[in-house]
Amino acid sequence: MPTSERAIFANLCMVCDDAGRVLMQKRLSSFWPGIAFPGGHVEPGESFTEAVIREVYEETGLRILNPVLCGVKQFPTADGARYVILLYKATQFAGELQPSAEGEVFWVPREELPRLPLANDLAETLPVFENDALSELYYYHSDGEWKTKLL
Repeated sequence: MPTSERAIFANLCMVCDDAGRVLMQKRLSSFWPGIAFPGGHVEPGESFTEAVIREVYEETGLRILNPVLCGVKQFPTADGARYVILLYKATQFAGELQPSAEGEVFWVPREELPRLPLANDLAETLPVFENDALSELYYYHSDGEWKTKLL
């Protein structure tokens, strides 16, 4: 039995301000379109924490401080790798909000998120960001269809 597998690492960060708002991005990518938190791929050899700080800065102009890892989302890819998205929260940041080639960025009151056209499965991932008793959104294939578990 193999003891290792190929993995792809990415991140998402729920940036919250003191007014109860969350930072959102209207993503232009066809890979995962819709409104989502900023984030992106971890580069080879890059630390996970440095990657989320870099991605949020590149996409929003804000430099987050002390991001906290709050969970993971994972699923198998078509070619047999495991796609792992590290989920972070940040409440401290500096800089000026600015859009990027990834999309427009804006603040939204947290309670308005359900009314937005969110990226696929972001609503299902929110409990992992917000509930300390949860740490994972896990996708698996069973009986010919995709299923999820919140763990």
